[in-house]
Amino acid sequence: MKIQVIHGPNLNLLGQREPEIYGRMTLEEIDNRLSRLGKELGCEVFSSQSNHEGEIVDLIQKAGQQVQGILLNPAAYTHTSVAIRDAIAAVGLPTVEIHLSNIHKRESFRHHSFISPVAIGVIVGFGAYGYEIGLRALVHYIREEGKKIGK
Repeated sequence: MKIQVIHGPNLNLLGQREPEIYGRMTLEEIDNRLSRLGKELGCEVFSSQSNHEGEIVDLIQKAGQQVQGILLNPAAYTHTSVAIRDAIAAVGLPTVEIHLSNIHKRESFRHHSFISPVAIGVIVGFGAYGYEIGLRALVHYIREEGKKIGK
C-alpha cells in the first residue's frame, strides 16, 4: 500500500512559525515519523509540500494513479480552494484531512472547510500527532474497504 502525504502552504515553516499554535516539530520531523509509522503499518509513505494551489492539485491528480490514499493538510487552502476539493473528488481516493490546530477554536473564517465534504475523515487539534492518527485511520479504512469489495 502507498500513501501520499501532502502538506499545504507555510507548513515548510513548522517549528519556527507560531509555535504556540503549530508546535515546535519541523516538517522534516513529521515526515520522518510518518515514514517510520508507515513501515510499522506495512505501507510506503511519500511526502510533498507546496505553497502553490495548482501544484497541490497536480500532486492529487498524480496520486490518483499511484497510491491508495491521501493524507492532506491543506492549511489555508482549506478555507478557499474549490480546486483542491474538486481534485480530491475527481481522483476518488480516500483522503484524510489534517489540521495541527483546532480550526474550530480559531478565527471564524477558519471554521469552514471546502475539503471536509470530500474527505473520509478530519483530524484537528492534536498537533503533529494528528498526522499519525490520520495515517493509522487511513490505512485501517483502506484495508477494511478492500475487504468489503474483495481486494
